[in-house]
Amino acid sequence: MSQVSLPDRLVQAGVDLLEEEGLANLTLRAIARRTGVSHGAPRRYFPTHNALLAAIAATGLADLAARLTPTDGPSEDRLVDAGRRYLEFAAERPGMFDLLFRHDLLDGAGGNLRATSLPLFQTFVDLVAELHPDEAELRATALWTNLHGLATLRATNALELLGTTDLAPMIRYVVRAHTA
Repeated sequence: MSQVSLPDRLVQAGVDLLEEEGLANLTLRAIARRTGVSHGAPRRYFPTHNALLAAIAATGLADLAARLTPTDGPSEDRLVDAGRRYLEFAAERPGMFDLLFRHDLLDGAGGNLRATSLPLFQTFVDLVAELHPDEAELRATALWTNLHGLATLRATNALELLGTTDLAPMIRYVVRAHTA
């Protein structure tokens, strides 16, 4: 029977805490308490709080990357599907979604997160290029910011105030607006 290493246990405790209580409550002390170790123990493996946050974020990036694996079918449908899965990730894992885009916390924290996150964006660039090869990166950036805005508005229930709960037509509209 293999034992899970303490660094892996700390990361998993951080993931669980993040999902249950959100980013504001993701402290070294709380992670240590959840893992059953002294509050100084995480520092043996993660020199800073942000280094542990980067390790936690890496698990979320891996999940998001798996979700964004391109599917088969017409290019527009594949891009709409990627957008839908991006919004699903944000809805299902709001704490992780918040952490992934806290570059003020994660920049330089270790884990080489840029090397993991940039290919995710490239997925959108490649799909946009299939539909509109001119300015694919610019169009993908505009599309991604639009999708990210929808995810954020959904997370704060702002879309419900507008009577918008079915995002499928909105996602297709946004894709067409940026690839027409």
